[in-house]
Amino acid sequence: MTQANSSSPTVLFVCNTNGGKSQIAAALLRNSLGAGVTVQSAGLIPARHINELAADVVADLGADMRAEVPTALTDQALRAADRVIIVGQAEVPELEGVTMERWLPAEAPAALSTERERMEFLRDDIATRVQTLKTVLESEGL
Repeated sequence: MTQANSSSPTVLFVCNTNGGKSQIAAALLRNSLGAGVTVQSAGLIPARHINELAADVVADLGADMRAEVPTALTDQALRAADRVIIVGQAEVPELEGVTMERWLPAEAPAALSTERERMEFLRDDIATRVQTLKTVLESEGL
């Protein structure tokens, strides 16, 4: 997890394994906003390592997630975040006082035949959502 200073808002991205979707979102937001926001990510059952293909396609946009380590989601992380965004189908238990939003990335068209094409499609979907989030955060004065 990468953190900025404690006075910045905290965005927590969550997915099942914290090896792909949530790491993509976190890397793209960090790349867009720099130190203006604390960006964290976590998973219900952390993977052993970052998804290499996800890291490759994120790098194509100038963001880096290779140094990140999949992390387990905790109630403490949920409570500490100003915004919790579930990326995908992860079944995150409700926690009193914690508001969560869900990003359900679009299904890749059948015409995308390679794993890389499907990962690029996912990355682009998440990137669009991250740009919208960036606009909202900036309008809130970061």
